[in-house]
Amino acid sequence: MNIFSRGNSSLFLLVGACKSFSTPSITRIARRCAFVRLGLTTTTTTTVFGGNDNKTRSLTTSLSSSSTADATVDTSSDTMGNKASIPNGGAQAATSLEDASEAYKTLKTKLNMITQLERVTGLLDYDQMVFMPEEAAAERGAQLSALATVVHEKATDKELLTLIEQVEDELTKFAAGDKEQFKDDARLLALEKKDFLQNQRISSELAARKALLTSKSHGAWAKARENNDFKSFEPLLKECFDTAKEVAEAKRGDATDIDHYTQMLDDYEMGMSPERIDSVFDEIQTALVPLIEKVLKSDTPPSTGPLKGEFAIDKQKAVNRKIVTALGFDESHGRIDVSVHPFTLAVSPSDVRITSRFQTDEWYQGLAGTIHEGGHAMYEQGLGNTHLKLDSALSMGMHESQSLFWERHVGLSKPFWQWATPILQEEFADSFSQKYSADDMYGAVNAVSRSFIRVEADELTYPLHVILRYQIERDVIQGKLQVKDIPKTWNTKMKEMLGVNVPNDTKGCLQDIHWSMMAIGYFPTYLIGSSAAAQLAYYCKQDIPDFDKKVAAGEFSEIKAWLTQKVHKHGKRYASLDALLEGELGEPLNPKYFTDYLTEKYTELYKC
Repeated sequence: MNIFSRGNSSLFLLVGACKSFSTPSITRIARRCAFVRLGLTTTTTTTVFGGNDNKTRSLTTSLSSSSTADATVDTSSDTMGNKASIPNGGAQAATSLEDASEAYKTLKTKLNMITQLERVTGLLDYDQMVFMPEEAAAERGAQLSALATVVHEKATDKELLTLIEQVEDELTKFAAGDKEQFKDDARLLALEKKDFLQNQRISSELAARKALLTSKSHGAWAKARENNDFKSFEPLLKECFDTAKEVAEAKRGDATDIDHYTQMLDDYEMGMSPERIDSVFDEIQTALVPLIEKVLKSDTPPSTGPLKGEFAIDKQKAVNRKIVTALGFDESHGRIDVSVHPFTLAVSPSDVRITSRFQTDEWYQGLAGTIHEGGHAMYEQGLGNTHLKLDSALSMGMHESQSLFWERHVGLSKPFWQWATPILQEEFADSFSQKYSADDMYGAVNAVSRSFIRVEADELTYPLHVILRYQIERDVIQGKLQVKDIPKTWNTKMKEMLGVNVPNDTKGCLQDIHWSMMAIGYFPTYLIGSSAAAQLAYYCKQDIPDFDKKVAAGEFSEIKAWLTQKVHKHGKRYASLDALLEGELGEPLNPKYFTDYLTEKYTELYKC
């Protein structure tokens, strides 16, 4: 997935996931970073994560997703398919909160306007990254700046808060006898109120200073990375961390019991504290460090020969389109393009766009990127088709879990290569040096090696790259580590975790763009998503016992439907990723599924 920001046209390229070549999807951090210049919190237009069951929901009815009232009441379905309770003998006058509240109708109209403006911004973003002439960058920057200003004004309009609080009062009276019936309305109001208050607490001076710093620091970071010169970037990097703390301080308001890093995490993974992440990551690190050492000492590593050759890009595009649409990406509600860095942009569930990249001497990079972004896109296509925050992706970690479910638990599995190998053999018959088996292909795409660079890391070593970054940014924000000591700490941890000696800062602490964009708290979502994907895959296989057989046969519809039922359709109705997993699977995030998956897979593959 790509991380991306609108603050500066050169900042689009924020990230990258792992050797599977996934890049942080545009949508994941897109809307979060979109208004970085203004310091605005907004999530309505994220499109890198998401999916849609293609059911259109009315924008003018109660949002409750609960089923029906009990036998003592009559029920009346609204146009969303929800039921609004009408006491026996009661009038049919108000069957939903919106029917009863003019303020609610007005609030939704205003929220819809903000969403539609953000969606237009998303289209301009996509055009800039995929189609726009290079010389049009300055003019596009002015267009985006103008739109961002309008959105900021509308999203911080004090009338929004007045309407939210008025509707909250009306909801208390209207839903007094059936709070469960209107829990979605209450959740929507809570989400909108939280974002409004946080935006309001950020002064214009702080927002402007943050925007200017982001622009300056990105250029300084790029130059420092090119010249292997951390010292030149250090002052601005310190300012980035300090300013991020100021923003967190402002957002938390009177809730001084919330530490700064917890507040930063809330922008990307709401409801997940550093303590909770520590417990998950510690378990993963403890399991993986010895496992990686064991795997890399194996005398029988798989060959990467099947990845190499000369592969025509038009043939790669054809293969990728065939595979990602077979998985479930609905091209009638999206499109597939090419860009320098793979990303996903969801304008709405009916318009979700993905991109990939290709190189002629290797075919897997393009395929992995396409599957990864396809996973994000299926999440977006599976969300409720409304303009409301309630029907947006739950969190960055949940979004990542959807891309990694398809990329790893399907696309890196043995059954998948039983299905996909004949497709590649047919298309690349003249490119492969020999006729490779499904086992050959499976081994090649799962080969493990040590790497200095996070985005080049494989599935097994990638988690440690994330843990290192998480620990460093957490310690800086919590005052346990000074910015000037980041290079030394980085190199020490890389040696301890992965057994590599980092040769320079360009291949070390200067390789990622995140901190220069003040996307602090974003790194851990990659590994949270990896762990959640493994847990979802485990339970999906329990519910679909012939999961592997279906994958081997290229039958993916039931798997996609399971994810829509368990994840996609809920949007932001749950308070956190932990809450969703507990509600849908019966337990919160449990890293054991992830470590068991990696241990079983790689000890078998490497015969160790």
